[in-house]
Amino acid sequence: MTEDNDKRHFHRCFYKKSATLSLGDQQWDCELVDISIHGCLLRFNETWASQDLDSIYTLNLELSEEKSITMSLSISHAIDNEIGCKCEHIDLDSISELRRLVELNLGNSDFLERDLQALSH
Repeated sequence: MTEDNDKRHFHRCFYKKSATLSLGDQQWDCELVDISIHGCLLRFNETWASQDLDSIYTLNLELSEEKSITMSLSISHAIDNEIGCKCEHIDLDSISELRRLVELNLGNSDFLERDLQALSH
């Protein structure tokens, strides 16, 4: 897909890693497929069956023993065992870790700066 046809305003970082999605006292193990400062794509072992698409979920992604990313997410779409999520809130420590992850993946901090500016609009 050419850049002109791609309607995404944010660069995605493909980063396959185990994560945990939670809502209240419910938790689901999942795999992070990709992540950006705008949201993420998650994959589950089974079809996503939760009907609670209007709630705010919490994603916890452990990067290392000392570093993690925690995001509050809403579900944008659910197809079979994958859900696309929109970031509703992220704390300062998590955005710093996510920024570093995306920056390393993109190899160019200019792209990240453009993403951060788009997020503020």
